[in-house]
Amino acid sequence: MSSVCLSTAYLAPVSYYKTLCNRDHVIIERCCNYVKQTYRNRCNIISANGLIPLSIPVIKPATAKCLTRDIRISDHDNWQHMHWNAIVSAYGSSPFFEYYQDDIFPFFKKDYSGTFLFDFNESLRETICRLLEITPDIVYSQEYADYTGSEVDDFRELIHPKKEIGEKVRLQPYYQVFSSKLGFIPDASILDLLFNMGPESLLVLYDRI
Repeated sequence: MSSVCLSTAYLAPVSYYKTLCNRDHVIIERCCNYVKQTYRNRCNIISANGLIPLSIPVIKPATAKCLTRDIRISDHDNWQHMHWNAIVSAYGSSPFFEYYQDDIFPFFKKDYSGTFLFDFNESLRETICRLLEITPDIVYSQEYADYTGSEVDDFRELIHPKKEIGEKVRLQPYYQVFSSKLGFIPDASILDLLFNMGPESLLVLYDRI
C-alpha cells in the first residue's frame, strides 16, 4: 500500500490531486506549524497574462508559532469577491466553466470570516473530488510526525509554490485556454484542469493521455 502525507491547500495544484488519485492512503497534515507563502492559503490560476496568485488573508493567534489547524480566515480586502472575479476573468471562456461554476461559486459568496482555514480548504477539496468523481482514502493527522525512514512519502513541503514538482509527480500537458499565447503552464490550480478538461481531467490525473 502506497501512503503519502500532504499539507492542506487552497484550490490545490494539479500535482496535489494527481497524488490523491494515485496513492492508496493519504494523510492530510493538521498539526504542522503554519508557514506563509505556501499552498495552505494560496493558489495559482492562469489568465491571458500568465499566472495569477490568489491568497486568502488569515488570522494567526498571537504566538510565535501556531498550528495550521488553528489558523482562521480573515475578512480583509473583500478577498472572496476579488478571487471570484479573477477566476471568472481567467476561465469564463473555458469549455467547462459554465458546467462547474455553480458548484464553486458558493465558496466565494458565503461569509467564511473566522472559519478555520483547514476546514474551508477541506470543504473545497471534497467538492472538487466529487466533481472529479474521485474518492481518495483520506485521514487527518492527530499529531505531527516525522516520516523519515518510514513507508509514508512526505510531500508536505514538496508541493510548494516556489518549488518545481520534478519527477516525484509527473505532469501531462493538457488543453489550456491561453496556451496558444502562453504555451503550456504546468501545475496551476486544479480549477485550471477542471474548467479546461471537464470529465477528461481524469485522463490527466491518471496518465491516460
